[in-house]
This record gives sequence, C-alpha cells and structure tokens, in this order.
Amino acid sequence: MTATNFPDFLTEPVDVVARKLLGCMFVREIDDRVIRVRIVETEAYDQEDEASHAFGGQTTRNATMFRDAGHLYVYFTYGMHHCCNVVTGGAGRGSGVLIRAVEPLDNREFLEARRGVSGANVTNGPGKVTQALGIDRALDGHDLHRAPLLLVQGMLYAGETVSTSPRIGISKAKDVRRRFFIAGHPYVSRSPHNNLR
Repeated sequence: MTATNFPDFLTEPVDVVARKLLGCMFVREIDDRVIRVRIVETEAYDQEDEASHAFGGQTTRNATMFRDAGHLYVYFTYGMHHCCNVVTGGAGRGSGVLIRAVEPLDNREFLEARRGVSGANVTNGPGKVTQALGIDRALDGHDLHRAPLLLVQGMLYAGETVSTSPRIGISKAKDVRRRFFIAGHPYVSRSPHNNLR
C-alpha cells in the first residue's frame, strides 16, 4: 500500500504545515487491519525554537528531523511514552509537526481494546496516539508515502475552525502560539489553553 493522495504542502513553513495537517489522515496497517484516523491537533517545532529537539543542531537522537519532508520522527519521552512528528521543510533543516491528537474514523473498538479505555481518551494526547497505533522507535525515519503508516491529504469539515494556543507540557518558549487544533473537537487534548481566543 502506498499513498495516492499525499499532502503537497510539507515543505512550507512548519507553522503553515501544522495548521494544514488538521483534517489529514494517518492510515495504519496493524494486526491485519487497516485503521484510519484523522488529525485534529498539532504543534509546530523547528531548529530556531528553544522547545524543539532540533534546537542546537543535528544529533543522533534528532537526525530524522533533518531529513526530507514526509518522514516520521519518533522519540521516547518521560521514560514511558513515544511521540510522533511529521518531518517538514527540506533536508538539512530541522523541523517537524507533533501529532497531539487524532480522531478514529474506523476500527474504534479495536483501538479502545489496545488502549484499555474508551471514548476520546483513546487518542486525545500524543502518547495515546502512538500507543493506539503501535508507533514506536522502530518507525523513526519511516517514509509516510508507504505502508504500514501512510499520511493522506484531508481537509476540515464544513463548520470546523482552527484555534491556536501555546503548546502543552514544555518548559521553554511556553507562550508561543504554535499549537493548532480543531476548535471544540472532542478528541483534542484537555487543556486550559483550549478556551483561549
């Protein structure tokens, strides 16, 4: 399986990409199933950003962030969670979009069983997304044009709007509004920032 409707905007500035990824889909092959989820919340990071893994230049850990746009950067955090990012920009420039939350479009019960929870709590946070979709360091550097994880173009639905806020859970550049989410969507992470205007 290869992506036939791959987004064409991933080389644009990372903040633009983070907004445009809302409504796009991941298509994941796992346990003989094809699971589609819709991206509803993102955060932008680049090498000029003190909160970014790319800040300070390329290292062994962050090398994937400096690859061509359209790869997956996966890292392990807090000794317990994986997080995944869509790499943006051109090779040699470190930037990526953290996928903070997704909405399951099918196989919802399967994802609930994998996570041991139900409802929005299945995928309303970056560690929850990776656990539900079986994303770990083995997929670091994965080309999102190809199975077992594809990125597919999507769009906002009629009546949906995008909100921005400061990012969640960071200690530097805390007030920069680089978090993007579909306003009022039930699968968006819980945060006091959700009500900012």
